[in-house]
Amino acid sequence: MRELGRELVKASYLKGDFVLRSGKRSNRYFDKFLFETEPAILRRLGKHLARLVPAETQRLAAPELGAVLLGGAVSMESGMPLVLVRKEPKGYGTSKQIEGRFEPGDRVTVIEDVVTTGGDSLRSAQVLRDAGVEVIHLVVVLDRGEGGEENIRNAGIPYSPLFRIADLELD
Repeated sequence: MRELGRELVKASYLKGDFVLRSGKRSNRYFDKFLFETEPAILRRLGKHLARLVPAETQRLAAPELGAVLLGGAVSMESGMPLVLVRKEPKGYGTSKQIEGRFEPGDRVTVIEDVVTTGGDSLRSAQVLRDAGVEVIHLVVVLDRGEGGEENIRNAGIPYSPLFRIADLELD
């Protein structure tokens, strides 16, 4: 696991001046697309994240766009079906906000990439809840340690990060 953490840092850790999704500024950034688009890293992340998915999970969910590849990797590793959660309902065709098959009452684990405050994860969880799905867990590759875990747990969602930023060896 330590080796995977080093690979994650090497592939995606950037220093500079960044504005995060939460609106906060940071001098460090993990570009999720740099680790999610590397097949060897994505495959290993799918394997490790699948181990964090509770046994009672019936379906996985991944928010667009960042977690779609991760959700697919965990789905293939675990054999569980996956739904995708759009930021907004699409404005054409079926006008769905959740893509894929699900039934109200399904027990779903959300797969995420990087969590800062948890705002986007909570938005996705609410879309699923509004559709009648039971969000039973949230699994994330990296928790930046900036309040996301507390916010997610306060919303009543059990939370399992594969890595916390404090676990990684940053230069």
